[in-house]
Amino acid sequence: MQVSDIMDRNELVRLIDILNPKNKLGRIAVIVRMGAENMRVKLPHLIRAVTWISDPMHGNSIKAPCGLKTRSFDAIRAEVRAFFDVHDQEGSYPGGVHLEMTGQNVTECVGGSRTITYNDLSSRYHTYCDPRLNASQSLELAFIIAEGLRKRRLGSTQKVA
Repeated sequence: MQVSDIMDRNELVRLIDILNPKNKLGRIAVIVRMGAENMRVKLPHLIRAVTWISDPMHGNSIKAPCGLKTRSFDAIRAEVRAFFDVHDQEGSYPGGVHLEMTGQNVTECVGGSRTITYNDLSSRYHTYCDPRLNASQSLELAFIIAEGLRKRRLGSTQKVA
């Protein structure tokens, strides 16, 4: 099930009751598509009910000045960080992150350590549907996620000790 920033907590619970009336653990996964600016404000109200997967790609799609659909790596990174931060704040578990990516050297999403700009988009824009992170952007985000998980694990072992 996918939720956006307009999802009401009561409506979410009602939908979960319909889709999973016996409340079987792990039966429902909720994919979050809120956008970086909404994640810290909207997600805490919904987070306690289900397994959460962040989809930082769709909430951060934009139209470039040249007319191509793109995504901002900075916004994707900010949403992923906010997703983990909100889960830390709520004492809940971030269940996963959905990314659209490729190992190819495409220029479909702007930003990242190699600083793809709007002017670079058309040079290697190969998607037929949704812009994907390229290999460099994917690795950069993977390291950010891994670091967040490491800090989370170290924090939980320190709390126990």
